[in-house]
Amino acid sequence: MPRVAYLLSRYPAISHTFFLKEVLGMRERGLRVDVASINPPDRSRKDLPPIEAAEAATTYYIKSGGMVSVALQVIAVAAANPFVALRGLRAALALGELDLKARAFAFFYLAEALLVGRWMQRNALTHLHVHFGGPVATVGMLTARSWRLPWSITLHGPDEFFDQEAFYLRRKIESASFVICISDFCRSQVLRIVPELPESRTEVVRLGVDCKALQPVKSEQTPTSSVHLVCTGRMVAAKGHRILIQALAPLLNAGIAITCTLIGDGPERPFLEGECRRLGISPQVRFLGALAHQATIEEVSRADVFVLASFAEGLPVALMEAMALGVPCISTTIAAIPELIQNQENGLLVPPANVPALRSALERMVLDSESRRLMGIKARATADAQYNLATNLDTLAETWSRRLLREDTSI
Repeated sequence: MPRVAYLLSRYPAISHTFFLKEVLGMRERGLRVDVASINPPDRSRKDLPPIEAAEAATTYYIKSGGMVSVALQVIAVAAANPFVALRGLRAALALGELDLKARAFAFFYLAEALLVGRWMQRNALTHLHVHFGGPVATVGMLTARSWRLPWSITLHGPDEFFDQEAFYLRRKIESASFVICISDFCRSQVLRIVPELPESRTEVVRLGVDCKALQPVKSEQTPTSSVHLVCTGRMVAAKGHRILIQALAPLLNAGIAITCTLIGDGPERPFLEGECRRLGISPQVRFLGALAHQATIEEVSRADVFVLASFAEGLPVALMEAMALGVPCISTTIAAIPELIQNQENGLLVPPANVPALRSALERMVLDSESRRLMGIKARATADAQYNLATNLDTLAETWSRRLLREDTSI
């Protein structure tokens, strides 16, 4: 089996635990995966769990050593591989056009690309793969063009789909050997951007969660106790926390027994805390800040309802985890979420940014314990049948084996 290089923006990272699970899962299934990361881990090495610390020890960190070290390495690579550097320079000059800032960034990305290619060459890595379509994929595309390497990309959305020109998304899709899409919606956006792309160049491989580890927890609450809501996610406008608070306030002020826990941090947090005070609901709403993954799972497992009022998503792993835990979910009719939640079957869906609709969905979930119970059971069944990590990693491993064999035989 050929050796594959995964190029990631940050590894390991709390917010992208699926990177870790995918890398380990592919190795368990026989694929040889080495990882390069643009940025260091999001915690100090001493704070990483043992399995993440082990990954950090073997990951190639492109910016390690500081900017002077990187600059000297780039000069050495360019001197030793002048044709590689020239191909990369031509590719970088084609980016940014009249935007001087974008052009400047293209040269920074080229410097990183030269180092990634050298690392791949030294380690006999024959294929480059990138997650997400943003700057890390720009580095990936420049690496492939400079070093004449095959590359591929897993697209998640939504950011790269919002501004495809700034992300050079059409160029990336066209130059990649194949594109892995995490949902049917994601694939539809790829074909919207490059309608002439052959069907054989795309794969739909869904993400998944560890359904064996994520088991529903039997509630010890009495029927008369408060219904507990949990929402996880970075506190940015796109996650819709403002809408959730505005929908929740009338129910709490009407005397309905609800508590709500918000997990995550971000620039919206001060406003959200102030809004809770203004609406008089601070005693019922807890802000826990960002938590480690296991601590987050423990909080979600104790919830009666999971709520994600997002305006923009790919296919949220947070929803999959809640469903695997048997927690009924309320979310919005955007992107690939309707592929995961079937409205009024295994959860409730509402239009994004619609406060009355979300308020009605919350009221129904809170007041109808039997609906909550049945939707929780169906949510667990959906996660186990369609978003089981082990099964979906098997699918991904089969995709890699087939694609790399095709690449190998074409040489």
